[in-house]
Amino acid sequence: MLTSHLLVVLGALFGAAGVALSAAAAHVSGGTSVETAARFLLFHAPVLVLVPVLARSGLATPGLALAAGGLIGLGVLLFSGDLAMRGLRGVPLFPMAAPSGGVLLIVGFLLLALAAVWPLVARAR
Repeated sequence: MLTSHLLVVLGALFGAAGVALSAAAAHVSGGTSVETAARFLLFHAPVLVLVPVLARSGLATPGLALAAGGLIGLGVLLFSGDLAMRGLRGVPLFPMAAPSGGVLLIVGFLLLALAAVWPLVARAR
């Protein structure tokens, strides 16, 4: 239950941060990186809000779906955080933060796909 609430809160915060970074991107010299960070936050905000709904609806295996949401959330934090830091401060979040975040995003989405397929496999048995 707490994980579901956390994902919704994180999704809402991603949305707010994405809007703020979109505005900032128009006013800073490193705007391209900041704009990309904002887009990633905005694209993934609804995903994080939706994951708990999928987990509770039976459309996805709850544990796998929530774990996928956690990986996606962490991946966005690393990826967008690194791009935002580079664009706004000129320094990376830490070495390999963006690529690590990207890998976590890919794994998170693959896990979400597995979470959605698993109930179908279980019903077919």
